[in-house]
Amino acid sequence: MVRYLAGAVVVLVLISISVFVESRHDIVGDVLKLPSEVSSFFRPVADDDDSVGTRWAVLIAGSNGYWNYRHQADICHAYQLLRRGGVREENIVVFMYDDIAYDEENPRPGVIINSPHGSDVYNGVPKDYTGEDVTVDNFFAAILGNKSATTGGSGKVVDSGPNDHIFIYYSDHGGPGVLGMPTNPYMYAGDLVDVLKKKHASGTYKSLVFYLEACESGSIFEGLLPEGDLYSVAWMEDSDIHNLRTETLRQQYQQVKKRTSNDNSGWGSHVMQYGDLKLSTEELFMYMGTNPANDNFTFVEDNSLRLSSSKAVNQRDADLLHFWDKYRKAPEGSSRKIKAQKQFSEAMSHRMHLDNSIQLIGKLLFGIESGSEVLKTVRLVGEPLVDDWLCLKTLVRTFETHCGSLSQYGMKHMRSIANICNAGISKEQMSEASAQACVTFPSNPWSSVSKGFTA
Repeated sequence: MVRYLAGAVVVLVLISISVFVESRHDIVGDVLKLPSEVSSFFRPVADDDDSVGTRWAVLIAGSNGYWNYRHQADICHAYQLLRRGGVREENIVVFMYDDIAYDEENPRPGVIINSPHGSDVYNGVPKDYTGEDVTVDNFFAAILGNKSATTGGSGKVVDSGPNDHIFIYYSDHGGPGVLGMPTNPYMYAGDLVDVLKKKHASGTYKSLVFYLEACESGSIFEGLLPEGDLYSVAWMEDSDIHNLRTETLRQQYQQVKKRTSNDNSGWGSHVMQYGDLKLSTEELFMYMGTNPANDNFTFVEDNSLRLSSSKAVNQRDADLLHFWDKYRKAPEGSSRKIKAQKQFSEAMSHRMHLDNSIQLIGKLLFGIESGSEVLKTVRLVGEPLVDDWLCLKTLVRTFETHCGSLSQYGMKHMRSIANICNAGISKEQMSEASAQACVTFPSNPWSSVSKGFTA
């Protein structure tokens, strides 16, 4: 979560753990809540009460596909939470591909839920930016309040002033230094931080809170922002039941940290905080308002979030689990079963292709002995992922030109490509190594011909 308050910044990032040691900053499927700051954001205010300024929110699901159901469900849930807290619909900008509510896989057409027995959170959610309009450029334009820079969609942006408070929530997959999008290109940390700094320099808000839920989300701000906060997915459940006028960011952080660290084994989330931690004493109401039904709730540390009994899974495997479950349940010999088998096989084939290609490129560039060591290098805490973000994007595009799209799964290799940049490898050297590693161009759905470039 990134928050700028009167010139300060707080970043709250939802993180979960991945398979490899270098991929330990991921996220799993819950939502986090902030006791203090968020409470003030979610509380209804009288029209003539401008003591907290105007509240704005930008909500974005960075994925598409039914196997990524939870990301759009999170965004819809967050929208309902904000509306119940009194944030005006015209002040909430929603980005979601909008392809799951009426997907053929959905057993309840037109309904999206965010818990096994939850109610519909889809009804009433505005379609500001959907489908191919969910782009990095439109997202940045919305944050900056630059309506003329938007393409397609409703054109709604954050038209904030110096006394206003902004809440941004992103939910999707990510990799070191990169956040996924349902369209290409993806969102790179250097670009996102530049936009946040530009927004800060414009003087068009009093404070800004950013909840970021994605794999490797800590790498988005590491070494790029002086301060920030990282949290996890339990924030929405906390905000659903608490009086956010009395709960502070710090209290929510502690509650969510306790919840997400419990019984999540190797796939659980790391709840972390960065930035101006003095801001953690503020009420959540400042950003989210609060549901009047919770006004009589008194915050007690041990009475809020229930511990989750569910087991977390590696979010990079969401597509495989979906295809396998689809295959397993389909009638023998049916076209549905054949299609699911094909999807599963293609996804597995592409993963093996990416893993093998990156490993081979490392050996070609640095030698058989040193290649793996260079690719797996993890920088010291406080250092950015890469020294030159343009170099990273250039080498990603070079790789994809020869080897196909990195895709959702391949974002995990972003650290390896960043290390290649940090080692001083040129575009020409990367091109030559990629051409040798990928002797045939992928023709599957993840080919850069059909998917485009992620950089």
